[in-house]
Amino acid sequence: MTENSVVKIPNGITNFAKFFSKMVQKGPRPLVLCGPSGSGKSTLLKRLLKEFPDKFGFSVSHTTRAPRPGEKDGIHYHFTDKNEMMAAVEKGDFIETATFSGNMYGTSKHAVEQVRRTGKICVLDIEMEGVKQIKQTDLDPLLVFVMPPSIEELERRLRARNTEQEEALQKRLETARREIEFGQQPGNFHTIILNDNLDKAYSELSEFITQNIPEKAEAFRGL
Repeated sequence: MTENSVVKIPNGITNFAKFFSKMVQKGPRPLVLCGPSGSGKSTLLKRLLKEFPDKFGFSVSHTTRAPRPGEKDGIHYHFTDKNEMMAAVEKGDFIETATFSGNMYGTSKHAVEQVRRTGKICVLDIEMEGVKQIKQTDLDPLLVFVMPPSIEELERRLRARNTEQEEALQKRLETARREIEFGQQPGNFHTIILNDNLDKAYSELSEFITQNIPEKAEAFRGL
């Protein structure tokens, strides 16, 4: 297996902690998770970051939307206004950007560079349009799509949040259908994880990372 090859491996016993305890941190390939809102990708990320805080670093995205209750600037997002973010995009400060429900989201070069300097694996949670853009860079990311069990289950999860009006929720579901179609197209992602059981999904994610991030990874290039 070459350094940049990707292997889709089945479920099985993993020695995830042992692998990372040996890993030489030299700026390995970033890990990108994508999936519809409500697919559970954020829960998987939180579990990964909590279990291996010294091995993974989360790239905090920028957004022009207002903070939700409990969200903190610089931790959940870098909250900014549209004019400021558009100016930064024009300057070339962002690797990828996307607009969702009228709000801009994006990953800045600085955010990724901050993680890279620590030697940790940079983890990004980005949308479908962001994935298309980041694939055009030289970051060579590992791309994971988190699939919900069904649209019906996704709708149930979103309604349980009770954070949006009906019109906004329907827009999310419409976007989710497009994202799922994109996620299932061959070649768009290195692996698809069906999140119908959190423990199983996390096991698949950890095994995928173990198989595809070499112990001596090349540093990021070109940022």
